[in-house]
Parts: sequence; structure tokens; C-alpha cells
Amino acid sequence: VAAVAATAIKNEGDGCPFQRIGKGLFIWKAKAGITQQPPTPVEEPEQEDEVQYDIISSFGMFWRRNAIEWVSTPKILGMYQIGAQHVDFHKQLGIYLLYDGREVIYVGRATERPLGRRLYEHTADRLSSRWDRFSWFGLLPVSEAGDLGILPDSYLGPKIIPAVEAILIEALEPRQNRKRGDDLSAVEYIQKEDPEIQKKKVKQSLEAALGKWQP
Repeated sequence: VAAVAATAIKNEGDGCPFQRIGKGLFIWKAKAGITQQPPTPVEEPEQEDEVQYDIISSFGMFWRRNAIEWVSTPKILGMYQIGAQHVDFHKQLGIYLLYDGREVIYVGRATERPLGRRLYEHTADRLSSRWDRFSWFGLLPVSEAGDLGILPDSYLGPKIIPAVEAILIEALEPRQNRKRGDDLSAVEYIQKEDPEIQKKKVKQSLEAALGKWQP
């Protein structure tokens, strides 16, 4: 009992219903007429404001061209992490780059026509045979439900400069820059293959297997 009372005094302080009166001796405050002091409230540390990425809301690096089913409104699917709900970025607005391997061969913007449409056009224009990957930097905010928001009317000048710097660092990967762009540290999405691609692969495998058994 003494050990329990000692532990309670240590943990609860003045708010403990027991009081030590000697070595191994304790009294119950209520029985002795001692008013119990309410426990001192512990102040919670202030939560720091979450950093908001006001210019670049989302981006994807070196996404594969062959992971997309190319139709006039293709699905540009991405996930914040493996297993997370996917987001369709085909209506995203912003800047994109086309690569031949690791080399940037084209820089474009998606404004009047969204990202998905612009990329689709490059599968049939003069660049159609020259690119196999692309990166993109989006301006439309992404909600928790995975929906794209609306484009802000304007941006503050001091926020534009670090955003442009961040895009250049990510896109060009200069060797002397030891850190990523500040505005892009928490908004990268990884590519998710269009489910239609996998369906076609399964269908082709089945047809090939059946073809072997046909006389």
C-alpha cells in the first residue's frame, strides 16, 4: 500500500488524495480534513502552422509514357504513396517536360488545354517518337478526396521566385544544388499505371496461351 501511495504522490503531485507524514506513513487527505489542490493544468505546446505550398500544389517526376492509355482524355494517375487513393491529374494546369531517356527535349505549359490533353497531342505531333517519359508541375490544389480545385486569381511575387527555382532544380537536377526546391518537398506524386493497360496485358496473355492450344 505504501508503494502505491508513494507512486501516486510522485505522479499526481498536489492533486494526489494521499499525503506523506513520515517514513512509510501516509494519510488520506479527505479523512484528515486537508483540502485537495486541483491538479495544475499542463499547457499543450502550440502547434506550428502547416507549411502551405501556394504555387506548386503537386508534381510528378519521370513518369512513364507507356503506363498511360492514350486517348483524347487520358487518365494521368498518381498516388501520394504506395497504396494511397489515386488522383487523376489529366485536368491539372501547369508546366511539363518531355524526356528522351534523361534528356529534356521539350518544355511546355498546360493552360488553355489541361495536362492530359497536351500530353495526348504530343503522341501524334512532331515529337511523337522522341519522348518516353515526362515530368509535370501542377498549380491546381488537390483536396483530401483527390479532387482538383480551381486556379487562384493571382500569386504573391515573393512566392513566385522560390517556386520557379524549385521547378528548375527538380527538372534540371544541377549537381551543385544539394537540396530540393523548398516548395516541392512534400507534394510529389508517384505514377500509377492506368488499369486499362493491365487489362490489355492480361487479355494478350490469355489470347497467346489459348493460341498455343488451338490445333
